[in-house]
Amino acid sequence: CICAVAFLTEKNAKVPQQDEATYYQTAQITNDRYISVGSQADTNVIDLTGDDKDDLQRAIALSLEESSRAFRETGITDEEQAISRWVLEASIAENKASLKRTHTEVWSDSPNPHDRKRQENCPVGLKNVGNTCWFSAVIQSLFNLLEFQRLVLHYSPPARMQDLPRNQKEHRNLPFMQELRHLFSLLVGSKRKYVDPSRAVEILKDAFKSSESQQQDVSEFTHKLLDWLEDAFQIKAEEDREGEQPKNPMVDLFYGRFLAVGVLEGKKFENTEMFGQYPLQVNGFKDLHECLEAAMIEGEIESLHSAENSAKSGQEHWFTELPPVLTFELSRFEFNQTLGRPEKIHNKLEFPSMLYMDRYMDRNRDITRIKREEIRRLKEHLTVLQQRLERYLSYGSGPKRFPLADVLQYAMEFASSKPVCTSPLEDVDTTALPGGTTAQLTPPARQGSGSGPQAQQQQRVSIHKPFTQSRVPPDLPMHPAPRHITEEELRVLEGCLHRWRSEVENDTRDLQASISRIHRTIELMYSDKSMMQVPYRLHAVLVHEGQANAGHYWAYIFDPHQQQWMKYNDISVTKSSWEELVRDSFGGYRNASAYCLMYIDDKKPFLIEEEFDKETGQMLSGLDKLPPDLKEYVEADNKLFVREMEEWDALQARKLQQEKLALAAASVAHDLEYMEQQSPTEDSKHLQEDTERAISKAAAEHDEKSPEALLNTAMKVEYTRLLRFAQEDTPPERDYRLLHVIVYFIHNQAPKKIVERSLLMQFADRNLGFDERCKSIMKVARAKLELIKPDEVNMEEYEMWHQDYRKFRDTTVFLLIGLELFLKKSYVEALMYLIFAYQYNKELLAKGPYRGHDEVLIGHYRREDECLLCFYKLNEHAAVLFETGEETEVNAGLSIMNELVVACIPLLLVDEMEEKDMVAVEDMRNRWCSYLGQEMEPNLQEKLTDFLPKLLDCSTEIKSIHDPPKLPSYSTLELCERYGQVMTSLTLSRTPADGR
Repeated sequence: CICAVAFLTEKNAKVPQQDEATYYQTAQITNDRYISVGSQADTNVIDLTGDDKDDLQRAIALSLEESSRAFRETGITDEEQAISRWVLEASIAENKASLKRTHTEVWSDSPNPHDRKRQENCPVGLKNVGNTCWFSAVIQSLFNLLEFQRLVLHYSPPARMQDLPRNQKEHRNLPFMQELRHLFSLLVGSKRKYVDPSRAVEILKDAFKSSESQQQDVSEFTHKLLDWLEDAFQIKAEEDREGEQPKNPMVDLFYGRFLAVGVLEGKKFENTEMFGQYPLQVNGFKDLHECLEAAMIEGEIESLHSAENSAKSGQEHWFTELPPVLTFELSRFEFNQTLGRPEKIHNKLEFPSMLYMDRYMDRNRDITRIKREEIRRLKEHLTVLQQRLERYLSYGSGPKRFPLADVLQYAMEFASSKPVCTSPLEDVDTTALPGGTTAQLTPPARQGSGSGPQAQQQQRVSIHKPFTQSRVPPDLPMHPAPRHITEEELRVLEGCLHRWRSEVENDTRDLQASISRIHRTIELMYSDKSMMQVPYRLHAVLVHEGQANAGHYWAYIFDPHQQQWMKYNDISVTKSSWEELVRDSFGGYRNASAYCLMYIDDKKPFLIEEEFDKETGQMLSGLDKLPPDLKEYVEADNKLFVREMEEWDALQARKLQQEKLALAAASVAHDLEYMEQQSPTEDSKHLQEDTERAISKAAAEHDEKSPEALLNTAMKVEYTRLLRFAQEDTPPERDYRLLHVIVYFIHNQAPKKIVERSLLMQFADRNLGFDERCKSIMKVARAKLELIKPDEVNMEEYEMWHQDYRKFRDTTVFLLIGLELFLKKSYVEALMYLIFAYQYNKELLAKGPYRGHDEVLIGHYRREDECLLCFYKLNEHAAVLFETGEETEVNAGLSIMNELVVACIPLLLVDEMEEKDMVAVEDMRNRWCSYLGQEMEPNLQEKLTDFLPKLLDCSTEIKSIHDPPKLPSYSTLELCERYGQVMTSLTLSRTPADGR
């Protein structure tokens, strides 16, 4: 979804229309400007679907004109208006580009309706119907405000529908209200795990002249949402209270008032203004209170006559009335002048679960000013102390600075060091002369005695060898020491240095303690009981993950009845925790951060209290909460869903019955047909040899020669051999489960009857009939198979065990081929095999620890650094293809991303403790998000915006992948041999790098 600058667009300043009554109007600020909260007709309809640039500029100008009025008293700068302009222009351009798009579903429903069945007492999710994760986050946050939920559910449209002004119908707010009621009723009483909000979403999108648009600016949609709700309730309020001042419950719920107090051009002023959501800047602040303080105390006000009047101007905001639902809009965007576009600020911003608003109330103005002045004084003193402490902790006049206590300690260590020699150059084999020549090795007495060949030889020997002749003797100390120092000098110096170091350490501790006390004093400045009378509890946090132009939205919402945070991520609704909320919402981690905070008045429990039956006193739940028309609507939808499940069950029952009949009729025939193959495979030959060896050994050990006795003994011999394999400790490059199905069964403690039948099948093989002894034993085994009754061996269970073994072998083949390709650096081909190896193995391990391969082994390709290289290479290759701009290459690159990289991202996100995996995913996402700021053809922009939500989806659910590649056929011996070779190669390839 295209990222929004805000959740709730400011709507606290509107110019009332002459032909339309406003239902609330505050004090007049100037002669020609009012702050109102009434609905306003769109008198300047702009066609955003055409190509007229004048219309585009006109739309932007009108939008900025309205926003400048709305934010005039909240400190929004020209730079922030430039951001708004850029976002709005991008949004309008997106509308125009999206007209040619086809509707695509992000989520595809499971064909099994039981997978879509709501669990008991679990909240209902919302389906993403085309990059609408923003809609889910906003609607769920509002729905879980039970007072808001009741207002929507019990809303009834006005009786005078035909008498409404034309603009009300054009806005379609009443049809939207009806769809919202239907949606809320399904969220209350549906039997589905998630519901489809398409109708409500499409009505919203229709307001932007682009019903096919898949993406929109969130603030624009949310503005329209609350605007329509307000209008709908206003119409109803005016009808219900004719002749009286209408009361709008939406205004009562979401709007408050503040007093703007200040000085403009030397003249004092006080103005009362309405506000909905309060905008806060994030950059430069560490917590919510710092943001609020900065927003409430503004600097100088720009004046038209500032050059003529030098009097200072400034203003403060003081809340006179806070709404029950207090919403803060966190602006995490700033305009990058170099790039010419906004960028998201990922800085960490902390916010409390309980927020006390006393310090910002007008009634506490005097005491707050006193406390602010005290905090200002403390912070000034704190700055002085921190600067003084810094001089102790970073001492020196050069570029390198050290703690002063350490400097004194080093000086003391130097002074007390004992010199070994008087010169650092003594005790060296040879000393270089200043001119760069070397000292002679020849003694002086012999040096001048001759000039013949012997003397020349002497000179040739004296060659300078810096690495051998300058080697420090082992007894030379590693640190320098003073050459000359007397005991008295050392005593005095040590005494001074020790005393100074103690003084410095004491001063440092005192400064640190004073700084800590001041911090604590500032923190507790507003903790007295008188300043904790306006508590607001955190209700919902709306989170955005991604960059300034694209990302994914979800919400954390507190369930007061379970005292549990819940995470609403489209169709997924899961239990969460404050720790997870902090990690995803504070910022500074994974590009995820809160963009909207919704607090509720803790002294108004009706906001989140359930409704009770007036007669019985029982709490209303489920369908009992709904008015008759909505109850009938939900019951009808639930009947459809129940019928769908019943039809699915009937279909599956018919299929199962047909499979049972086919299995019962063909099980023995299938086994015998397999044993009567005319051309035995390598596996059957190998199995035949093992069987004949067991028969020969049984004949040698057994006196009785009857075929039945020989069969029983031979089966015991073969089972003993296979049991020995199953109990043997094997190295990593050997797995005896691949040798024989019975070894696999023994490892997994298969039922005795399954093992016996499988072993009996081995001796019933038609290929044993080469001599009379084997032929007679084979006939006895086949007769025993035919005598086994259906209730003795469950054929479904028998087939299931053998299917698991076949899947285990397939998993092994996937793994071997994938690792072989990986070692050859064929990453694209390798990844597909490894994905299926991982998925198959996970399914097997869900049934038992020995059904599949060890998770450490199967996870090697995604746990080692070399594996991440595979993802990086694929991502890089796909990005290069996308950058070409050619349609064929672009489609190929996006295909690689969708079918391989995106499908594998959940494998990397399963364990969030693996930091390198998280970094790899973020690097990939950032690479693709960076394209949003670049100029490109509209078709590329369309493909990119369709693809990004899939890449930015943070769920750890494995995406469906197309059919697995066809596997080659390996005999048992070939499979075991290749398994050993690949495991050995992996061991060798890892040893030089990490020594393991």
